[in-house]
Amino acid sequence: MSLLSAENVSVTLGAQPVLRDVSLSLDPAEIVTIVGPNGSGKSTLLRTLLGIVPVEAGRVRRAPRLRLGYVPQKLALDPTLPLPVGRFLSLPHRRSAADIGAVLARVGLPGVERRMLSGLSGGQMQRVLLARALLANPQAILMDEPTQGLDQPGEAAFYRLLEEVRQETGAAVLMVSHDLHVVMAASDRVVCLNGHVCCEGAPRVVSNAPEYRALFGEGTRGALALYRHHHNHDHDGCDHA
Repeated sequence: MSLLSAENVSVTLGAQPVLRDVSLSLDPAEIVTIVGPNGSGKSTLLRTLLGIVPVEAGRVRRAPRLRLGYVPQKLALDPTLPLPVGRFLSLPHRRSAADIGAVLARVGLPGVERRMLSGLSGGQMQRVLLARALLANPQAILMDEPTQGLDQPGEAAFYRLLEEVRQETGAAVLMVSHDLHVVMAASDRVVCLNGHVCCEGAPRVVSNAPEYRALFGEGTRGALALYRHHHNHDHDGCDHA
């Protein structure tokens, strides 16, 4: 059974149709990435799945008592606010020092509890946001452009961390990304969105789909992989809209 799914979902913001008849599912321990051009509705779909944006038609289904973690694109924080990492991770629910220390070590940032958020690099901040999501012991983690602003080594390191987290915790990951090349190696399944689902399937299938190449160009075929790993399950189908 899917942890989370959209079934023929349509969304209009203001008078502007943003999503049209979109269906998508996330299964346990699966990494699914949503790609698409700017304005294709990627972030809106994520917010709809989170229940932040209401659906106009269709429905969103969640497994009973589903524990969700969320990693936003960025955090709107006053840079002058003296907020240590440990304190941030205790908001809004108080967490023990042991739990905070353990989750920071898990994301590769041991001992940063007393460092100020404002002093972190972009990559460190994304790892702290992932740590915050992991404190909820999530069954599924939703991420909006988690590596925006990172260089390629930083992107690859973050995706490797996600794979480790998935293997250790069994959490599924659904993320929106612009990092086409790395994403193709980091995902079990890719959903290409442009207001509707243009194409969906295993990365190697999607990268060869005419709908994908029409959006992103011929140069994306055989997308560059900074690392590769093998998955136990592979979706070979590409669903054409």
